[in-house]
Amino acid sequence: MSTPQHTNQANGQWNKKPFLEQMANIGSEVYRAINWRNKGNEEYADMAFIRSLELFDLSKGSKLTSSQYRELTRMREIWVDYFKYDNKYNSTDEDINKYFMYITIASKAS
Repeated sequence: MSTPQHTNQANGQWNKKPFLEQMANIGSEVYRAINWRNKGNEEYADMAFIRSLELFDLSKGSKLTSSQYRELTRMREIWVDYFKYDNKYNSTDEDINKYFMYITIASKAS
């Protein structure tokens, strides 16, 4: 296993954050990955993608309700399919960024 990029988060800080805040932080890395890819910098895009997966996986270890867990794992599946595979869900940059923008707004309101 590689060294975590989010070391403070991996050391237990992540699990203290509410679900919406976790998702908003994941969204920041997702946005970076999309942004770097659109700028043609595959190296930075891949690094942000890996950081996003790390945060998704850290969230799996949090105390989540079953619906939160389903949302987390479903979004991870959509994100990986979109960014690295065949995009069978026909996602777009706009779809993915909009989803996380709404999550961020909700996290600020709660």
